Amino acid sequence: MKSTLFILLQYITPHHLLSRLVGWFANTEITWIKRLFIEKFAAQFAVNMAEAENPDLSSYASFNEFFCRPLRADARPMTLDANRLLCPADGAISQLGTIDGQTIFQAKGRSFSLKALLGGNAELAEQFHNGSFCTVYLSPKDYHRVHMPIGGTLTTMTHVPGALFSVNPTTVEGVDNLFARNERVVSVFETHLGPVAVILVGAMIVASIETVWAGEIAPRGKQPTHFNYRPQAPVELHQGEEMGRFKLGSTVILVLPPGVTEWESLSSGTPVRLGEPLAQLTPKNPTES
Repeated sequence: MKSTLFILLQYITPHHLLSRLVGWFANTEITWIKRLFIEKFAAQFAVNMAEAENPDLSSYASFNEFFCRPLRADARPMTLDANRLLCPADGAISQLGTIDGQTIFQAKGRSFSLKALLGGNAELAEQFHNGSFCTVYLSPKDYHRVHMPIGGTLTTMTHVPGALFSVNPTTVEGVDNLFARNERVVSVFETHLGPVAVILVGAMIVASIETVWAGEIAPRGKQPTHFNYRPQAPVELHQGEEMGRFKLGSTVILVLPPGVTEWESLSSGTPVRLGEPLAQLTPKNPTES
């Protein structure tokens, strides 16, 4: 009953207004406000500041600076390997597996369209027909920078406007087409596997989504249409490099072409950390990442 009420309330909540309001508080440098936000949040979610490059809660200029805090260099050791897909973020596996034609499994009998997820781009979706996907949920306590699961060169980035439903497990199980209806940023990279899409999905009270090459992408004010970004100069990122971040938590979806992925022994709910291997890869054109 509680979960049903929680979902119903989301349908009538002004998602964007609430998220922008929270965003203002998260970005303010007013001392007593940012200190209250940071201290309460860190205690509530048992944030492990021992992993942070800067463990001093009082030194952060704003809640957002604290939330997107960098980790110590040795906090997430990675074994870089062009033949392995690395986890792009801390979190938990929501779902992973094979795309059924153009349909991606969401949870408990719910699925969504690959084409819709990619912003309606049928030509791009066709390249991932019967491919593979992995959905990683970032909880509030997690590290919220997203890193490259594989090396590649950016070909396109698209901001897709949409709703801002929560992406916690309760909502994922209760809202149809959740990831294909929320605001999101779709980045496509050319890799030694072929095209790989990294989708950063917005959510309730997510103040912004950023990429390292274009800065803040969402929110985009009142623009109702897609925002397409094509790099003026090549954007090449190596495996393990930071590619984007969330200011407040959300979800990352990886989409890969068919015939290249053999998943590790992972299932829905499995905790994962940045840099851990998600899959063994079979490159179409083997090269160094």
